[in-house]
Amino acid sequence: MPFHLTQGTFSFLPPLNDDQIRAQIQYAINNGWAINIEFTDDPHPRNFLWDMWGLPMFDLQDPAAVMYELNQCKEAYPHHYIRINAYDSSLGRQTTALSFIVNRPPSDPGMNVIRQEGPDRQIRYTIHSYATDNPPGSRL
Repeated sequence: MPFHLTQGTFSFLPPLNDDQIRAQIQYAINNGWAINIEFTDDPHPRNFLWDMWGLPMFDLQDPAAVMYELNQCKEAYPHHYIRINAYDSSLGRQTTALSFIVNRPPSDPGMNVIRQEGPDRQIRYTIHSYATDNPPGSRL
């Protein structure tokens, strides 16, 4: 079974189509959440600081602006992971209310779990993303 990156909401579902993405953006707008688009070529689970596409979008009334920016990002980075985040500021701090992947490379590079044995029978595990075997710009 091929590797399939599972990060964020809906990650265990098949990829969302444009209408489903638009519906989720509308849901975020209806809740008053700010939206941003991010992309990366290093999908390691601890790499939560992806590159931001443009600036966060506040006070939107229509998902068309987000869909336009998303399509621009997909055109510029067709072989990267792209996600949409929605932030809820009602708690007085930056809180991610919704985050989901909307674009994937043609094949997910996968991860390797490395077991390390230490003193006193301690076992530690680390995760290595195969994408990072290549330098930035030539991954995936």
